[in-house]
Amino acid sequence: MIGMLTLGNFSMQRPRHEIAQNRALDWLVDIHAAAQATIESLSDSERDVFAARLRKVIQRCACGPDKIGSRGHVLSDLGSSDWGNLQLYDVTRHPHGRGTETRSELFGDIVAAYFETEFASETVAPSELIHVTCTGYVAPSGAQRLVASKGWGQLTHVTHAYHMGCYAAFPAIRMAAGHLAIPEALAPSGAARRADIVHTELCSLHLDPSEHSAEQCVVQSLFADGFVRYSLREDADGPGFEVLAIDERIVPGSASAMGWTAANFGMRMTLARDVPQRIARELRSFVLGLFAKSGLNVAEMLRNAVVAVHPGGPKIIDGVQEVLELREAQVATSRAVLFDYGNMSSATLPHVWLRILADDSVPVGTVVLSLAFGPGLTVCGGLFRKR
Repeated sequence: MIGMLTLGNFSMQRPRHEIAQNRALDWLVDIHAAAQATIESLSDSERDVFAARLRKVIQRCACGPDKIGSRGHVLSDLGSSDWGNLQLYDVTRHPHGRGTETRSELFGDIVAAYFETEFASETVAPSELIHVTCTGYVAPSGAQRLVASKGWGQLTHVTHAYHMGCYAAFPAIRMAAGHLAIPEALAPSGAARRADIVHTELCSLHLDPSEHSAEQCVVQSLFADGFVRYSLREDADGPGFEVLAIDERIVPGSASAMGWTAANFGMRMTLARDVPQRIARELRSFVLGLFAKSGLNVAEMLRNAVVAVHPGGPKIIDGVQEVLELREAQVATSRAVLFDYGNMSSATLPHVWLRILADDSVPVGTVVLSLAFGPGLTVCGGLFRKR
């Protein structure tokens, strides 16, 4: 029987580049129009007509600068129209952007460098290292390369929690808890009894500028890059979150509502317009079940809880707020993270947790209800207590 598990030791790194959302939306128009001009050999005037039509689509359906202020990205390509000098998106020669092989190589190099930087001063090996991502797959992974370079090969087990999308932090915590619960004989010897969870999401590697649908305009206006690390430990000291309960469920008959597949030119997301409504119909019973698992009184606790919602988009936050009858202040941190950083897939919710943990206006002892959603449709949630 293990003691209370605590999430803590949060650390995040911002991507090298940042782009204001209004500029990002203008650039999307530019790159889509340039890609179409290459595909159809459009004249300048024909390209301008196409751009004007696409701008109206983006203005109507994309996430605007009133909801997202800026987004981080690992490549200097975003925002640049110097097509001939771009790493991925020289659409005058490659209207889809470069292929998945090039994108995977970039992912591997950037993630390996991040792991080395993040753990550069770490002298105590974790017993488990869980790498979470849905935006690239290379073997050996950045986590494995780190363990080899640090000489932790006999001290640290590496687990990959891949391709779950925005809700993946919860399965990663569940994996970490399982690791901490195993007998000493099954765990590596000599390492700290600690599970480190690391998210590396490089969504900006997965744009196809030749895809002009409204659905893809929404996706391309939302997602951003993010890196974050945190730890799960037993009976840990210091600031963090006590883990009170975690649960998840797959909504019946919803498999086609959201998808994330490997395509010829990066990953491709599909997103039905009614995803917020599908989630809303499932949410109240899910939250009741989560509180029942924890033994907390749902009415009493929810009235004063901070609610950390994965900000998949403004409508997701709005839907959660409406269904659970929350005050705006209860979801303010989720809105703020969306505005400051955009949707960083699985890395987003840990950024919300980090900000709540650092917020002195959220007192120690506050219950945090946390929710995230992704393909399946999968509804995930956890109850934490700030300490």
